[in-house]
Order: sequence, then C-alpha cells, then structure tokens
Amino acid sequence: MLDRIAGFFRLIGRTIARGFSLAVAWAFWPFLAAHGWYRRRTWMIRIPIIALAALLVVLYAYFFWQTQVWSNFNPSFVDEYRFSQRKVPAGQELPVAGGAAAAAKTCQRSAIVDVAADLTDFNVNQNAWISSMLLYRLGFFGIDWDHTPFLDNKASFQRGVNQAARRTSAELVDTLGRVRGTSGINNDLQNARGNLQFDEYSWYFGLNPFGPKTPTPSYYRSAIGSLRKFNTDLASCNAVFDGRADNLIQFIDRIANDLGGTSDMLAERSENHNRGWFDMRADDRFWFAYGQLYAYYAILSAAQSDFSQVVAERNLGAIWGGTTRQFQAALRIQPAIISNGREDGWIMPSHLATMGFYILRVRSNLVEMRSVLDR
Repeated sequence: MLDRIAGFFRLIGRTIARGFSLAVAWAFWPFLAAHGWYRRRTWMIRIPIIALAALLVVLYAYFFWQTQVWSNFNPSFVDEYRFSQRKVPAGQELPVAGGAAAAAKTCQRSAIVDVAADLTDFNVNQNAWISSMLLYRLGFFGIDWDHTPFLDNKASFQRGVNQAARRTSAELVDTLGRVRGTSGINNDLQNARGNLQFDEYSWYFGLNPFGPKTPTPSYYRSAIGSLRKFNTDLASCNAVFDGRADNLIQFIDRIANDLGGTSDMLAERSENHNRGWFDMRADDRFWFAYGQLYAYYAILSAAQSDFSQVVAERNLGAIWGGTTRQFQAALRIQPAIISNGREDGWIMPSHLATMGFYILRVRSNLVEMRSVLDR
C-alpha cells in the first residue's frame, strides 16, 4: 500500500518536472534557434546584430535607470520656498527700503507661477519624461507598460503632476492673469497653457498622424520658459495677477473638482478590480493620485502666499493649515508594492481606498474653504 502511494507521488513529481522542462524548452527555443542561425552567418551579418543587441542593452539600462531613480523627489520640497516670509500678495508693488534712492518700481512675483514652472521642470529637466520614451511606447513585448507591474510608477506619478500643472495653467490664463475677464489674455500664459495641454506620449516619430513629431518634453520646456517670462514681467509690474477673493474661489473650485474626478477613479478601481497584489493597474492609479497631491500641495501653498491678503481678511489661516496637514499625511504613504485588496480584507491592504480617503479629506477642506470665501 505504501509503495503505491510513494509511486503515485513519484509520478506526480516526474510529471511536474517534465512539464517544467517543456516550459523551459519552449521559452528558450527561439534563443537557441537564433543562436544556431547566428553561428552559421558571416561576420558581415554578425557585426550589425551585435551592434543592435548592444544598443538595446544600453537603451534598456538607461530606461531602467530613469524609471527607478526619481531625482529630487521630496514630498517636503514646499518648505524650500519659505512662503511664510513673503509679506506682499502677488502682483502688488513691493515697498522700497527706507532711505533707498528712487529706483524702478518692482512687484511681487507669483508663487503659483513659480511652482507650476518648477513642477514642470522637475518632470522634464530634472527627470526624463517617461511616457514619451521610445521603450515605454513599445511596451513589454508589445504589452503596454501600464498593464504590467513593472517600470510604470514614475510615468503615472509624472502624469499626475502634469495634470495639476495643466489645470493651474488654465486658471492662470482665464482668471488669475487678467483683470475680471474683460482684459486681454496674457500671451505668455496662453502659450504655457497650450504647450502643457500637448499629448503626453509623443516621441520623435508617430503613426497617427504618420511622420516626424516634436516630442512631448520640448513642448513642456517651452511652457516653463513662458511661465518664467510671465513672472519676470510681473516682477517688473508689466503684467497682472488679479488676486481677488472670487478668483480664489474659482481656483479652489477647479482643484476640488479635479481631485473629485481622481477620487472617483480610485473608487471604481478599488470596488471593481480588488485583486490585491495581483491588480496590475492599481499602481498606476495610486501614483497618478499621489502625483496630483504632490503638485497641488505645492500649488495651494503658493496660493496661500499669492492671496495672503484675502486669506487674512477672511480668516482662512486655520482651515488652510488643516488642508496642508492633510496633504502632508497623504504624501507620507509610499508603499513599496501597491495592493488593491478588499476594503474589509485582512490579508492584502487596500492602498487605493487609503489614498481615496485622504483625497476626500483634502477635498472636503477645500469645499469648506470655498464656503467661507463665498459668505
């Protein structure tokens, strides 16, 4: 009896080993066949193949490095601006030091514009823009990198940051960078908005439409130049920043709506695809939301400085401080592996639900802030 049981388990072991051997042979057969074909070729054919293989190795090494190294990533980078030391709202004339000789009039730069430019610079100059890189476009053996658990977190984070910069640029053009909507649109802000709205996935060549293209980072770099030029003109009092309360209300409304859309995206993924660590799109959603919060934390901190007079008049300091703390708490969540488990699960955590909770906390504070401004 025992011999039969032992024989049964040996049969299972041999079957598993045979299946594993067949799987390995199937996986390596193309490489063995290519090696056999390669050995029969002359050096006139071998050399270009070696050069192509070496080029692919270099490209993939560079791609891996760029996706894994996040240069100058710092959730506390807002502290470096020292916004609390700015005493004059954006666009208003700076006081001249006592006893100083008459000098050219200067005005306060916009902290919002500085932050939007710096966030875009962080995306395309301090780091490579991942979404338009050739190997990212080609995917993992034809599979979109966003549908794999590998090498796509930084791309999603960058797109989240860019989403916030896009929204901010639109508000700068439509309300903040002009007087009441009846004055002319600032050309620099208009150019920045147009460039930041450009497709996030463009490489030097495309199929739709077919032909050469200007890559995405070039457009975003042009937007940086336009934003900085606007702030230079503003500092020379040759541009306008309209820091009225109703403009701040609209700006907060737009940000709250943007975060509301992200919260819905997280909720949909969390409810309908809760496969724990095996949900291959959960990391994309998480890091997109994280990138948005990363950017809006800086942009709203800058807005508190640019609208400091309105904030003081409406006694918004406490609410704004609470919103800032919610941002900081959300940005402390940096799991190594994103899990999209059930909300009532006990093994696999639900990181999407956690991130959605913090986004809704931030959004509720923004709604409260708006209601105080609207009284």
